[in-house]
Amino acid sequence: MACSSKLNWILVWAALLTVFATRTNGIDIFVDWNVSFSNSFSPLNGIQQRLNSWQDGVSGTNCPIKPSTNWTYVFQIKDQIGSFFYFPSINFQKASGGYGSIRVNNRNVIAVPFLKPEAEFDLLIGDWYAGDYKFYRTLLGTEVSAYDVIPDAILMNGKGKTYRFTISNVGSTLSFNFRIQSHTILLVETEGSYTNQITLNSFDVHVGQSYSVLVTADQNDADFYMVASPKLLDTSIVGLGVLHYSNSAIPASGPQPAGPDAFDLEFSNKCKNRRNLTAGAARPNPQGTFNVTNVTPSQTFILQSARAEINGAPSPVVNNISYYTSNTPLKLADHLTNGSGVYTLDQFPIQSVNAEAAYGVSVVTGNHRGWIEIVFKNNMNDIDSWHLDGFSFFVVGFGNGDWTPDSRNTYNVIDPVARSTAQVYPGGWTAVCAFLDNPGMWNLRSQNLKNWYLGQELLIRVHDADPNPAKSALHQKTSYYVEFLIRLMPLHQHLDR
Repeated sequence: MACSSKLNWILVWAALLTVFATRTNGIDIFVDWNVSFSNSFSPLNGIQQRLNSWQDGVSGTNCPIKPSTNWTYVFQIKDQIGSFFYFPSINFQKASGGYGSIRVNNRNVIAVPFLKPEAEFDLLIGDWYAGDYKFYRTLLGTEVSAYDVIPDAILMNGKGKTYRFTISNVGSTLSFNFRIQSHTILLVETEGSYTNQITLNSFDVHVGQSYSVLVTADQNDADFYMVASPKLLDTSIVGLGVLHYSNSAIPASGPQPAGPDAFDLEFSNKCKNRRNLTAGAARPNPQGTFNVTNVTPSQTFILQSARAEINGAPSPVVNNISYYTSNTPLKLADHLTNGSGVYTLDQFPIQSVNAEAAYGVSVVTGNHRGWIEIVFKNNMNDIDSWHLDGFSFFVVGFGNGDWTPDSRNTYNVIDPVARSTAQVYPGGWTAVCAFLDNPGMWNLRSQNLKNWYLGQELLIRVHDADPNPAKSALHQKTSYYVEFLIRLMPLHQHLDR
């Protein structure tokens, strides 16, 4: 939908310090988040914020950053590599930009499971609603605007040698299929896990997900279309970019490369949910040494998302609870008063659906150093994405209809990929397992911005009773040099749309 009101956008500068390390227990990264207008803060999507959910960048853990001020995020990327991104997290601001790429590289002593590419590029692709995001935010109070308004566009920023592309879906609503004219794509990594390498003509990227792929420039010098087309949508909306060979004098031409049927949901699952068990990643030992082969979960959450109406307002719910944002960050209330007066722990139903839809401050216990099984059931008509801050989870299963305990017999426990965002198809379920070794208060949410803004989230409180302050604060114990790259997507390109 389009509107004629004056377009506002979020402009944020991220300053990076490269860190030299001398010891073995972690790295401190400092990033300044400067806010030009409106309250804001930013989660670093997929960065686990080890032992420090104070820096998680969501309303449950941080106070907003006031206009004309800044906040310095201090965090660790210990035991992580991979492709991630950041964005503003409150007040529907993500719909107006302010996002950028994050790449965490292997240490020099750990080989990547492919030859070094000639260069690396970041592609931030996402749906876009024309107009002032504040105007669109006001429309979420009506059922039609809350659920069924289609974005106006999909934006993309965008020789014989092989290049690495990091591709992130930074949009608000739409999953997309990505492909490059006359080129194949070798999938190698997603959100910190090296995958089984497989050559594809195209692949799907759901809201909030990131992938690394290798592309070989093996065509004659020319320009070629890069296409991102939406899933589960019969529309002419498409994101279009150009892959330019350095000596090309020939513009991209011919028909845009065709992708799979937009309504083919099986395509997304093919070949992408398996992990490379032999490659080293953040540590030299193979990824496969930490796995779910013989795991017995200490908890099972069954989370059913649906549409509801509360007090006449559209409200996406989880187990018939729509999250209510407290004026006090829950992490602060937890620290000062054990939550008293702000939230009541474990009132949220983790395996059942309440009889009536209602608002609630949803905080549940996660067993420290226990395995948790989470089943996401999507009772809505759109593809949903669920994200867990603070951890990676193993995506062990997908299915249609209702999940039952017998569904565990279909799980992949041999080589499931570990990531932080998983898609859940309409009428289906997705099962994940995570090891809760990171104490803190962690956000579990829909990555669909409308669903998140309207209440599809909860927080998991992972408490470590050990009073040792070293287990809840960052310390400058570093062991190696890390290059940590954050790039802002140019925002001026949106203004004429």
